[in-house]
Amino acid sequence: MTTVRPAAPTVSLSAIVPVYNEVDTLAAIVERLEQVPVVRQIVVIDDCSNDGTADVVQRLADAGRVSALRHPYNRGKGAALRSGLGLASEPYVVIQDADLEYHPREFVAMADVVRTRGAQVVYGSRFLGARRSGMLWTHYLGNRGLTLLFNLAFGCWLTDIETCYKLFDTRLLRAVGIDNDRFDVDPELTAKAIRSGVRIHEVPVEYVGRPYAAGKKIRPQDAISAAKTILRYRRWHAPLARS
Repeated sequence: MTTVRPAAPTVSLSAIVPVYNEVDTLAAIVERLEQVPVVRQIVVIDDCSNDGTADVVQRLADAGRVSALRHPYNRGKGAALRSGLGLASEPYVVIQDADLEYHPREFVAMADVVRTRGAQVVYGSRFLGARRSGMLWTHYLGNRGLTLLFNLAFGCWLTDIETCYKLFDTRLLRAVGIDNDRFDVDPELTAKAIRSGVRIHEVPVEYVGRPYAAGKKIRPQDAISAAKTILRYRRWHAPLARS
């Protein structure tokens, strides 16, 4: 008698897109997201753009293609993610920047880790062998240095804590919360996952970086802030209680 194995559950994602002054690329990234079968909801949080991005967001929302919210003043990526999490309706959330440095097709492989291995957190790493181009050498060194610092502080071995591509179980992310308003949200979320006893799985993702002239926003001072965040969560916070 042949044993029929039950099909692995389908993984459904809400893609949270924090956007600030990305009028030239937002529509294109939403179109790419719409072509990814595991992405069932797109949430766009406009962080008080002043370049015409708000008009693009409004058109997308009016067409029913995205759920959207606009901040009345610029608050930062972390604050935008917090707002987006409040609108997310799917069991898992992913983070998608509004530029074209990462391609949403990578979410299929990330979701497959959830489906086949029961992962609650999956990161898309730019340093696991997939094609990588356009990364400024200062950003390369900064990313590697921050990841090394994190690994030493938390006793783990990750390859890319600063990646944009982070997938979280929605309930887990809501349970641990988002404290930081700006780019130091990346080490914060990674620290909270580790302190919650959750394994962070990594898969390789392609990356095509852009220069500051094309709108890149992260600056060297953000690396200093990220390092302080790593040490703050390692030294001062008690282990997280999970609900």
